[in-house]
Amino acid sequence: MDMAALIAVIGVAFFFTYTNGFHDSANAIATSVSTRALTPRAALAMAAVMNLAGAFLGSGVAHTVSKGIIETPTGNQGMAILFAALVGAIAWNLVTWYFGLPSSSSHALFGGMVGAALAGGVDVIWSGVIDKIVIPMIVSPVVGLVGGFLVMLAILWIFRRANPHRAKRNFRVAQTASAAAMALAHGLQDAQKTMGIVVMALTISGHQSGGGIPVWVKISCATMLSLGTYAGGWRIMRTLGRKIIELDPPQGFAAEATSAAVMYITSFVFKAPISTTHVITAAIMGAGATKRIRAVRWGVAKNIVLGWFITMPAAAIVAALMYWFVHLFWG
Repeated sequence: MDMAALIAVIGVAFFFTYTNGFHDSANAIATSVSTRALTPRAALAMAAVMNLAGAFLGSGVAHTVSKGIIETPTGNQGMAILFAALVGAIAWNLVTWYFGLPSSSSHALFGGMVGAALAGGVDVIWSGVIDKIVIPMIVSPVVGLVGGFLVMLAILWIFRRANPHRAKRNFRVAQTASAAAMALAHGLQDAQKTMGIVVMALTISGHQSGGGIPVWVKISCATMLSLGTYAGGWRIMRTLGRKIIELDPPQGFAAEATSAAVMYITSFVFKAPISTTHVITAAIMGAGATKRIRAVRWGVAKNIVLGWFITMPAAAIVAALMYWFVHLFWG
């Protein structure tokens, strides 16, 4: 096994994690920044620390990624498949970041894996793709939308006699906790996805035989995700925090609390790798709709949802093309 190929795959995996961090940093903190509960730099620093901590909370998502989506490829062909999958995901992350579109880094990675596997003649575990990716991709935003709406309704009823200005001040404080919970959940979900890829690379190269995740892999993936998070994704932050709806602190708290709960449940109970982007965006729409349905800018929301559906095919196409190119050199 060519050691250079292993190093290249792991290096690109770490870079993907970095792009995941700055692409998805808005997920955890956009609502807190837009409601002025936190300053941008303070929010990014908090999110980076909580992402780092969240990466060590579990390993179920990593095992799903490494064993439940495609059959483990072998040899240099396997390395070419992983390399191409990561390049496809990175390319989609950079394109959507440039246009400020909050698409899913997770589904970009999964699309890249499927596209590269098909191009390389490796079997795709379609039952795993459907059960662990497609169904959660559809269900989790619906749960986020309905949950955000219901949580916000509960807040409005509980605090119906409270002084509005005092309540907003209190919810700005509460948003610090909900944003931290969201960032912790993001670390739990997204750092593990790259861990799964690195474990596959180590297995293909013969440097690992079991399914455990080495400590150095956890630390490296968590660190790169945190560094990317601190770099910030300002373009996407503006879309989530302002363009969908003008949020107030109670709505921001409702969206973040709902999203964090959905991600913890899917991580620990179902071990399903869901999109933090899908969940928080849907929860923002749900919480905002309690003000009035027309308060949500549904035209912006429509473009975001369209981006969700083209993410996996687009990343798959890029990854397939990249595999055919890389295969010429790695054989």
